[in-house]
Amino acid sequence: MTAATPVQPAPSRTTSVRRVAWASMVGTSLESFDFYLFAYFSAFFIGPLFFDPLGTFGGTLAAFATVGVAFVVRPLGAAVFGHLGDRIGRRATLLWTVGIMGVATGLIGLLPTYAQAGWLGAVLLVILRVAQGLSLGGEWGGSILLASEHASPLKRAFYAAVPQLGSPVGSILSAVVFIVMTLVLPAEELAAWGWRIPFLLALPLLAVSLYLRLSIDETPVFKAVVSEHRRDRVPLATMFAKQPLALLVAFGAALLGIGSYSLMNTYTINYGVTTLGFTFQDLLVATTIGGILQLVTIPLFGAWANRIGSARVVAWGALGTLLITFPMYWLLQFATFPVLVGTMIVGGILPTMSWAALGGLMNDLFVDHYRYSALSVAYAVAAAVSGFIPLLTTLLGEASAYAWWHPGVVLALLSAITLVAAVAASRMRRAPEVGEPEALEAEPAAA
Repeated sequence: MTAATPVQPAPSRTTSVRRVAWASMVGTSLESFDFYLFAYFSAFFIGPLFFDPLGTFGGTLAAFATVGVAFVVRPLGAAVFGHLGDRIGRRATLLWTVGIMGVATGLIGLLPTYAQAGWLGAVLLVILRVAQGLSLGGEWGGSILLASEHASPLKRAFYAAVPQLGSPVGSILSAVVFIVMTLVLPAEELAAWGWRIPFLLALPLLAVSLYLRLSIDETPVFKAVVSEHRRDRVPLATMFAKQPLALLVAFGAALLGIGSYSLMNTYTINYGVTTLGFTFQDLLVATTIGGILQLVTIPLFGAWANRIGSARVVAWGALGTLLITFPMYWLLQFATFPVLVGTMIVGGILPTMSWAALGGLMNDLFVDHYRYSALSVAYAVAAAVSGFIPLLTTLLGEASAYAWWHPGVVLALLSAITLVAAVAASRMRRAPEVGEPEALEAEPAAA
């Protein structure tokens, strides 16, 4: 550890926990808006616009692979921004992550298509997706810590759930934008130029997010780490040396929350249009209804995590998802809009339980002086795996002649892994808070 000069909190300005949580959630919403915007875009437009010579199936695979590229580089972004978050602070690092994401998303709206510039547009698209992935690698862990480390330990599980609202908010905003665009523009105009507008909207939203994050303080936990000279030279190396088992558990616990979003919001959109016979607008409306419901359920699950523990809430969500997976996809075959909406609601609530309590689970596992690195890496590796779920599910669907159960196999596997990890997390020792002794000489065995 380095003996850095203590940085004392400024006595003239304090930041309320609610204000910090709000700023954290708005920033996460922008990141989610940008990312889900591309997910909807890739499911319908990216193949014909940027990979037209590959044909329908090849273009779809290339589109989903482009989604996966951003997930692959997320661990690298997690390592870089996790290091910065544990060295220079949570707030300063989050200004960089949201800035990179907003600029990269806005530039996607300016790219030339294959018809305009050949493969140049596809190459630039991949580069910008890499920038988005690097940014996301450091965003989630920092947002969780920005909210939870301002809160008291007794309320930390709830405030760790607040940034998770950013995912449904971003999903709702991106879906609403595309719904409006499809209603006001003919299909040919939407494909010709209208698709650019949603990406360009990221630039004014970026300005709002930067303003909110500039208006808040650094977390008291990080200030204490600095003042007590407990910063590590290489936080990631310390984390791997002291808590490798906790990192594995955190990775498994994150799979369902991230993977179910990737499955529902990207693969199911494409699968519902091409195979089940739904319209693109029907799927966006159903997804939006499910997202609106999450605005209520995520805070409720966060409050529940305060009462029974975050790991238990994650476990219950994983078990419930495992039980309803195959009935849910069987019902989807009856291609009616009420069934679609009901499926999206039920299929969204239970994975959301695991998603809402995930930040609290990870916060309990890791020590404060390398917590940013730990949360970022565990989440980013899970996201990297989840990023290829649409591609792998497409290949499974092709091999099974798109049998009704093929997406259920993927969702059931994600649920089972998260269930085991959550049970293990519930039996592990809670990481000490500021001022408590760091008795982490050896990790306890998890049942």
